[in-house]
Amino acid sequence: MRSRLLAVAPALLLLATLSACGEDSGDDSGKGSGKDSGAAGATDTVECDWQEEGEPAREVDLPPTTPTYDGEVPAVLTTSVGTLNVTLDAAKAPCTVQSFASLAEQGYYDGTSCHRQGNETGFEFLQCGDPFFDPTAAEADPSTGTGGPGYTIPDEVDGSETYPAGTLAMANTGVPHSGGGQFFIVFGDSQFPPDYTVWGHLDAASLETLRKATASGNDGYWAQSGGGRPNTPVTFESIQVG
Repeated sequence: MRSRLLAVAPALLLLATLSACGEDSGDDSGKGSGKDSGAAGATDTVECDWQEEGEPAREVDLPPTTPTYDGEVPAVLTTSVGTLNVTLDAAKAPCTVQSFASLAEQGYYDGTSCHRQGNETGFEFLQCGDPFFDPTAAEADPSTGTGGPGYTIPDEVDGSETYPAGTLAMANTGVPHSGGGQFFIVFGDSQFPPDYTVWGHLDAASLETLRKATASGNDGYWAQSGGGRPNTPVTFESIQVG
């Protein structure tokens, strides 16, 4: 099943396919022990509870259960629209950062394109991380929005999350602890509910780079729940963490 980001907006169910691993199950028993709901702390006290789930869109190994990153972690996302410099927040979201770093190191995101974009004021986002999406395809692949790494990661939220422009946050299936490989980048101050792990932010120059790319809008493909495929493709060429 496609994962989604539920947003409070007029007649909108935004990010209905902010996909993670593809299993829309409400059973979250045993999950979430990776971090104490957003509380900061040394990574040596954290154990990440990866849950193998679904078929991976690309074959990858599970990340280490003990995070190897802490504090602010620099990352460089080289894309088709320019370089995006990011600071990852491993103090607040050590498991999320560990998962992203592991996937990036294994080349999981290389050559993937962001498949969904929202341009409505208050809900401006770019959703990325689905290897199934092909922006050059004449017709949409029905699997678009379902691609995940074959495991889920624990939520790292405490209910105080906000999503100003430049925020990186995890997608999920609408149930707790269902995030996987997909994430979204907010390019305008947005009003999403505090259900999505915040794990990094773009610097000011990178935010402007992304805004220029997303200014061309979207094709309305996801109109029923908000947004569409980006008119200007954003494809990850490489990602370096640390």
